[in-house]
Amino acid sequence: MLQPKRYITLLIITCLFIACKTKNNSKVTSEETTEELEKPNIIWLMAEDISVDLECYGMPNVKTPNLNKMANEGVLFENTFVTNPICSPSRSAMMIGTHQVKTNTHHHRSNREIPLDSTFTPFTKLLRNAGYTTILGHHSVFQKGRKIDVNFKHTPIGEWDGKTQFGLFDKYDTFEKEDEPFFAQIQLKVTHRGDWWNEIREQSENPIDPSTVTLPPYMADHPAIRLDWAKYLDQIEYMDNEVGMIFKELEEKGLKENTIVVFIGDNGRCNIRGKGYLHDPGLHIPFIVYHPKKFKGAKIRKEVVSATDITATIVDFAGIDIPDYMTGKPIFSKSFNREYVYAARDLWDEVEEKSRAVTTNKWSYIRNDKPEVPYDAHQAYLEFYRPAVHVMRTLNKEGKLNDNQKPFFEPSKPKEELYNLKDDPHQLHNLANSSDFKTVLEKFRKETKAFDTKMIPVSDTYQPTKMIGPQAIKWLKTEMPEDYAKMVAGEEIGHKRIMSLYKNSQPKTK
Repeated sequence: MLQPKRYITLLIITCLFIACKTKNNSKVTSEETTEELEKPNIIWLMAEDISVDLECYGMPNVKTPNLNKMANEGVLFENTFVTNPICSPSRSAMMIGTHQVKTNTHHHRSNREIPLDSTFTPFTKLLRNAGYTTILGHHSVFQKGRKIDVNFKHTPIGEWDGKTQFGLFDKYDTFEKEDEPFFAQIQLKVTHRGDWWNEIREQSENPIDPSTVTLPPYMADHPAIRLDWAKYLDQIEYMDNEVGMIFKELEEKGLKENTIVVFIGDNGRCNIRGKGYLHDPGLHIPFIVYHPKKFKGAKIRKEVVSATDITATIVDFAGIDIPDYMTGKPIFSKSFNREYVYAARDLWDEVEEKSRAVTTNKWSYIRNDKPEVPYDAHQAYLEFYRPAVHVMRTLNKEGKLNDNQKPFFEPSKPKEELYNLKDDPHQLHNLANSSDFKTVLEKFRKETKAFDTKMIPVSDTYQPTKMIGPQAIKWLKTEMPEDYAKMVAGEEIGHKRIMSLYKNSQPKTK
């Protein structure tokens, strides 16, 4: 039996040992928490249907002070290209960080009930595994910015295992201190073609004057086309204000210094040669990175960037190793070196298409495997949303388009296109048939075929969504001829309104 003094001494030693151990354990926990908090928050702002049509990219007639500020305090990339000029294939590539052809997500609005091949994982799942809260949308932006639109089975919110659970995000709309570290994907939808464009323009304190806008040379100078272009720039200015609101919220919540903000477009502008086409206005997107701990003062980078590289860069920001299946690479890695972006155009609604492109910072090569499908394919969706097409069709029939404007309305496409983007940024002169560029053409043919082989789809499952647009257009012509005449004259008559009327006119199925 211990003596009282020896017992007390042993008790003190034991207590000191426990206290010391508790303190040391507390220290480890504290260090782990600090390390966890040092992971940056990441916000991905994705503006819909815009090319590099911002003031900080030199676009005339538009003011984008908040994006200018973001570029002045961060990095602006001059040569960033999507891998598909249509929203859902492009977004599919970015959600996985892998080219959409390889993942069999390249057909617009297809395979929506087919699970993603187990080879691949959405990058939001990688972020969640690393401790991130993933957030979709934002409470203050137009229609809350919750669009996902990818071509594999998914749900917006919930767990993901890719077999029975297909959730891509944890929550909607709000980021708070307790969410750290968080990743927020916010869609800036207002720039997407929609029935709201007139309303947004009416709300603007300084709507763009159509008489002052600068049109590209492949578009006819016509009052309806000028007005439509001005409306587009009005949406960009509204969207820029939304960017400012998000930065203000970050500052008010004390989150700005630990938050990286990435701004991109999902595909090019919804106009002639833009969305849906492999020309520069369809593939070339803005890309700006604001990283307060890494960059101070404006930087401009000229190297070629693929949209899948943006995904890999976000994963890298989070401290996650880049999976082998990703075709994207971290842009801020010292080893980053991309010469080409391989892009593809396949199914878009009812228009079956197959075209491939390779783009560098100097050259654009396009191979049209279905040249019999014209640029102006009378796609139903575009009938509603491209006033310039209607106006220029009429001018073409009247023989009033010039040589820069007529090619879009030819009955077929060339099998190959080659453009020098430095000398011919608007891609007016196809060099594919010039003997002076035979060597360049051969080089790009080989590069494109090599990419075709590298990106062979993981499966051939093909389940496209059935579109009712063509039937609605036929109905519009016969049942609402006055509205159809307005559309042909270059007036937007309201896609949502017409589609609703058409659906209500159809016999009810039991």
